[in-house]
Order: sequence, then C-alpha cells, then structure tokens
Amino acid sequence: MSESYRATRGEPRVALVTCAELPELDPDDRLVVGPLAARGVHVEPVVWDAPAVDWAAYRLVVLRSAWDYAPRRDEFVAWADTVPHLANPADVVRWNTDKRYLAELADAGVPTAPTEWVEPGATWRPPTDGEFVIKPAISAGSLDTGRYDLADPALREFAVRHVARLGAAGRVAMVQPYLSAVDTVGETALLFFAGPDGLGFSHAIRKGAMLTGPDQETVELFRSEKITARTPSTAERATAERVLAALPGGTERLLYARVDLIPGPDGAPVLVELELTEPSLFLAHGPGAADRLADAVLARLA
Repeated sequence: MSESYRATRGEPRVALVTCAELPELDPDDRLVVGPLAARGVHVEPVVWDAPAVDWAAYRLVVLRSAWDYAPRRDEFVAWADTVPHLANPADVVRWNTDKRYLAELADAGVPTAPTEWVEPGATWRPPTDGEFVIKPAISAGSLDTGRYDLADPALREFAVRHVARLGAAGRVAMVQPYLSAVDTVGETALLFFAGPDGLGFSHAIRKGAMLTGPDQETVELFRSEKITARTPSTAERATAERVLAALPGGTERLLYARVDLIPGPDGAPVLVELELTEPSLFLAHGPGAADRLADAVLARLA
C-alpha cells in the first residue's frame, strides 16, 4: 500500500471502490484523499471484485471508478447487495445501472430525451430521416454508443446492425433523437453532494460533443471527454432539482448525484442521464469540491 494511504491508529477506514484497470483510483478521485486525511479519515482504494476483501471492516464504502461493471452488471449488483455501508446504497445501484430508469422518471413528469427501447429479439424499423443516438441500456463511459444520420441509407444500415448486435448479446438498445444543442451549448453535468439538509449543489461542468458517427466498438474503459467548468443556468438548476425530487425513495440516503442535461429542441433542458452509481465527479473543475465531498463523507461517518 502506498504511503499516502497508510492508516493511523483510530482513524475511521473508508474504501473508495475502483476497478482493476484503475487500482489507485482515477486521478480526479484521488483529489479527495488529502481532504479526508485532513479530517482524520483513512482512505483506501479497493477494487470491487478483488478476492477476499473484508468490506465489513470499512465504516463507509464509496463507489467511485468501478467503470468495468457494465459487461458484468448482474455480478456487480449482486456484489453491491453484500456490502455494508455502501454509498450509494445497493438498491439505488440496481435501479440506476439500467437506464430504463429514464422511463420511470419520464412517467413521473421529468423532461427526458425521448427514447425507444428495443428488447433483445425485437425487430427495429428505423425512421428514414433524422439523426439518432443508439446505445445499450446498461453501459458506462459512453461505450457501445453511436450517432447515425438515418437519411443516409448506409448509416441507416449501420444503425440497424448496431441495434441487432446489442440484441444478439442480450442487451436492450436505446434509440434517442440526437440533441443537436450538444454541438454548440454542450452538455451540462450538475454535481450534488450530501449536506445537512440533504443533497446540495456543489458545482457544474460542460462536456463537449463526443459522438461523431457510428459506434467503433472500442475496447477502452471510457471515451475521452472535453471538460470545462460551467455555471448552470436557472433553468438547468430547476430541472436538476426536479429530477432529484422525482427519485424513488428520495435523496436522503445519497452521498452524491450527477444530473446530465442537454437543451431540447425548444431550448429547455432535458435529462439525458442521472448518475448515482459511479459518476465522474469532476472535482478538479469545482473550487472547493473535494472539500465538500470530504465533508459529505465525514457527515455520513458520523
């Protein structure tokens, strides 16, 4: 174990959960280690599927960069069910790792990107025009995701093959209109951390557009993103609060949440993803964000 993670007698132990590809955590997640140490908390990065881990030895187990879970989602949620003191809790993990939660939130009145769900074995008949995004309902890091102009017969065929490939693998496909505002305005991710009055807004970032064409079937852990700090608009703040207010079970049990929004055709923000399991928190892009997350962890320990 590296010196920066060595424990002092009496310090509460907190596990920051990662994956085998990032055994020492994603660099952004490491930014919280110092603030937690300054608060008397001992932090250890732990790979979620490492053998013989005594998860009960930790006062709190915080899901962070466990970004390899998607191909083994059933195994991952079964593991989460066994972990005491997991943040966010296992039932939230189960709900949030299948993007069909978007349908539930839409039914609750949350403005979401319109989505067609294509079950394995179903035949998908694509529209003959318009740009669409296709991705699996269970995925992370924008993998297995492509953008298609369905007015182009060749791209329409690529889109059909993409849906069929997902279905052949037993995966539900999502088909959504491409929200063109992402090319200009970008995507806004709003970060919320637990506080004395529940989840409180911490900071926000802008993501640039990433999808330029059909899925390339990359084997990387995640697609690279262009991130900058952003001050969210009043409408974005209000929409994010509306999303959180619609969560089944409320937000009181959550340590963090990330709400990803893009302007819809009328310019109003719509939800594209709600990240409650292992989101990048972009601590480097929010002044004081690492300290706010450390305070949230400390409060949860208390």
